[in-house]
Amino acid sequence: MTSTRNRTPEGLPAAYAAALHLDERLGDPDDPGRLFSYARSGALDDAESFPLEICRELDVLGLPRAYVPAAHGGTLDGYDEAIQLMRAVARRDVTVAVAHGKTFLGAVCLWVGGDREQAARLGERIGTGTVVSWGLTERDHGSDLLASEVTAERTPDGYRLTGEKWLINNATRGHLVCVLARTSKDGGPRGLSLLLVDKQALAPGAFRPLPAVKLHGIRGADISGIAFTGAEVPHSALIGREGDGVETVVKSLQLTRTLCSSLSLGAADQALGMSLTYAHERTNYGRLLIDLPQTRHLISESYADLLLAEAVSLVAGRGIHTLTGELAVASAAVKFFVPTLVEGLVAKLARVMGSRSLLAGDTYRHGRFQKVQRDHRIVGIFDGNTVVNLHSLINQFPQLVRGYRRGRVDSAGLYAATALREPLPGFDPGRLELLTRSGCSPVQALPAACDALSELADKREVPASLGRLAARTRAVADELHERLAEHRPTAIEVPAGAFDLAERYAVCFAASAAIHLWLHNRGDTDDPVTAGLWDRGLWLEACLTNLLRRTTPGAPGAHEGDTDSAGDATSDVHERLVVALLAQRAAGRLPSLLTYPHPEERR
Repeated sequence: MTSTRNRTPEGLPAAYAAALHLDERLGDPDDPGRLFSYARSGALDDAESFPLEICRELDVLGLPRAYVPAAHGGTLDGYDEAIQLMRAVARRDVTVAVAHGKTFLGAVCLWVGGDREQAARLGERIGTGTVVSWGLTERDHGSDLLASEVTAERTPDGYRLTGEKWLINNATRGHLVCVLARTSKDGGPRGLSLLLVDKQALAPGAFRPLPAVKLHGIRGADISGIAFTGAEVPHSALIGREGDGVETVVKSLQLTRTLCSSLSLGAADQALGMSLTYAHERTNYGRLLIDLPQTRHLISESYADLLLAEAVSLVAGRGIHTLTGELAVASAAVKFFVPTLVEGLVAKLARVMGSRSLLAGDTYRHGRFQKVQRDHRIVGIFDGNTVVNLHSLINQFPQLVRGYRRGRVDSAGLYAATALREPLPGFDPGRLELLTRSGCSPVQALPAACDALSELADKREVPASLGRLAARTRAVADELHERLAEHRPTAIEVPAGAFDLAERYAVCFAASAAIHLWLHNRGDTDDPVTAGLWDRGLWLEACLTNLLRRTTPGAPGAHEGDTDSAGDATSDVHERLVVALLAQRAAGRLPSLLTYPHPEERR
């Protein structure tokens, strides 16, 4: 089944239109009279209080239905749309996004491994406000799911659950919890199964909540635990088949890791928006900060990073539908790359904000900047931390090398993932794989994409500097895969150098996502403000300039020959980019690759 979603009458991709509609209904977050305002979020954070009333408003507005696939009675038609919806929430408050969006994480194993009747029943309950949590981790084992000690002993009527799950989002407030439990003493991945436990149906004393932990960021979230003591659950609680638990979780994590990019995008939107406002208000040495070269450069670099994170998230979100079998690679690359990139972005913008980046309470804008700094740091830990995701890439090095050397590319799937005008097919969870078999089409298509950019430079349709960046990107990718081929897999003691190679692979994935997105969508916007970003590859050149610094110390812009006759190419592209950003701001647009009107500008 193919979705007919494409673009709205205004030309905005449907994935963004739903988020804009939610933004408009929530109202101006700068208005303290609004329920979901910056003022209220700041006060709740100071008090370390759960944002219950805000979550209830999101329920009333129908957001829970966006966590349920359309096939199961919800409105989730495209995962690119889900990313933008959660980005809109995180743009106001990452804590609320974490607290409310957890229901998707709790339910995802049913969307991936449950039967249609189970999924339909759960979809109906979520639509009425039922909160679902995901009980994976345990106090002594963390990310090592195979070491799980919670047991589910078979009984005539179902299973008897015993043990503790810890550091679980909404473990206390959730009505249902999807629990990974040991159903066989034999150990190994086939010894674990998934059970959807209805806490309200358990006998008194069968479970108790564990205290919420105190956190540095997302202070108001319910990060707690649950202890089961002989909790009797029916056979119908089993998700899929007994022994399928780990496989279903690993496949489900491919979805959730991709969607975590929405939290980073929302945090980046917040940080850049605050920095722009401050730079237009604050004067130093008789000049506005925004007119000072160092400020402009920091803001421009940060804007390029935001656009790159957006490009990667767009391609990965659409790739869930079109490159499903390769998601084991893409999700790990995205989950490492986007939060890491945004963490650096926020740190750069803290230099623009100066002491205001540290102020809490009502001293300056409800302490929003220091709050978003704290809140975002946990995104890199959710659903597999940085090391876990890099290790996942390392385990797939042999397939990635083979695919790159053979030039194996799912051209139709890659085009559909990167050409925003193309309708998306429906998501088929049956196409998910534990490990990629064919490699990663975006990276394996990178040499051809770089060559296409170089040809455009030769024709003077893009600057010569962008052509040189493309050539250097291809050289980086070629050299990387030679080094990947030299890696010898090891079961446990993975050398530190392998993690560096995995980081570089994620950079190549990001570069390819950006290049293909530009190649397949240039000239598609009718908005003259946004068109300036796409003209002659402006945003792409800025993104590749930043990206290559991650692979070549001191470069680009520090290499001989990287200057045009007009001066240093690196400085020039960042100055042109900040001009485009300021034009978006003046036109009432939010910083984005696409035309996203500020909600208040449409009132």
